[in-house]
Amino acid sequence: MNAKATASRAPGPPVLGRFPLPLRILGYTAVAALGLLYLLPFVIQLVTGFKTDPDAAAHPLGLIPTTPTTAAYQRLFGLSQAGDGVPFLRWLGNSAFIAVVVTAGRVLFDSMAGYALARLRFPGRTLLFGFILAVLAVPGVALLIPRFLVLNTFGLFDTYTGMILPLMVDAAGIFIMKQFFESIPREVEEAARVDGAGVFRTFWSVVLPMARPALLTLTVLSFQGSWNEFTHFLVATQSSQYETLTTGLARLVSGGLGGGTQYPLKLAAALLATLPVAALFFCFQRYFVQGANAGAVKE
Repeated sequence: MNAKATASRAPGPPVLGRFPLPLRILGYTAVAALGLLYLLPFVIQLVTGFKTDPDAAAHPLGLIPTTPTTAAYQRLFGLSQAGDGVPFLRWLGNSAFIAVVVTAGRVLFDSMAGYALARLRFPGRTLLFGFILAVLAVPGVALLIPRFLVLNTFGLFDTYTGMILPLMVDAAGIFIMKQFFESIPREVEEAARVDGAGVFRTFWSVVLPMARPALLTLTVLSFQGSWNEFTHFLVATQSSQYETLTTGLARLVSGGLGGGTQYPLKLAAALLATLPVAALFFCFQRYFVQGANAGAVKE
């Protein structure tokens, strides 16, 4: 009986170990080559930050600096003796402050809105969710002028409030949290209500801790989105004191902070701007594929 069952079992997909050795070596070589090709721009960016301007202009793809120097990083951190520093620390402080506040707001408000749409029954619930999905289909560029007019009308233009408030909630985060909350069995919430917990207590103390994978995913996406935001800050501010890394780097690349190519300075600044998001992503990347069974009822 077991032999018949084994014989009738459909063969699964071939694993790598079943292929001949030459094919496996070829596959590993191709994957390694693609990985190195993907990392090459980041390596060039790292190396160029330690070059001089003439060396970077003459050998833009060179992987070894002719005369290694930290002049670009000294300018970024205000340590240059020539007094030609770049306000990188101010850009970094503005970006960090805005990203932290926006991320906290999105995690809180998106999770609350997602739970309300997933569990609460109120008039217009389906229509409201349809409007949220419709927002995802609207290009962000189409909202730039209306956003500027709203901020200017309410006196929020060129303020931290105007930079932060429109980013505190996003439709994609609400959709992610709603879909996750709907995967959690209702029996868990019904048991909490039997014990006397209200709607908010059930959400905060019972359901939200079970949504940890979704919350971490939303945290990473929110931090990345607010850290890399450019168009909103472009129409929400005009003073240099409110420049973030994205708007500051744009002014640097456009030549607003000195003449010449300045490749080492530009690429060093871009590298430092990338590191926080990359570190956050690599720390929490495993949670992107978790959560399918996070709300299961254990018996």
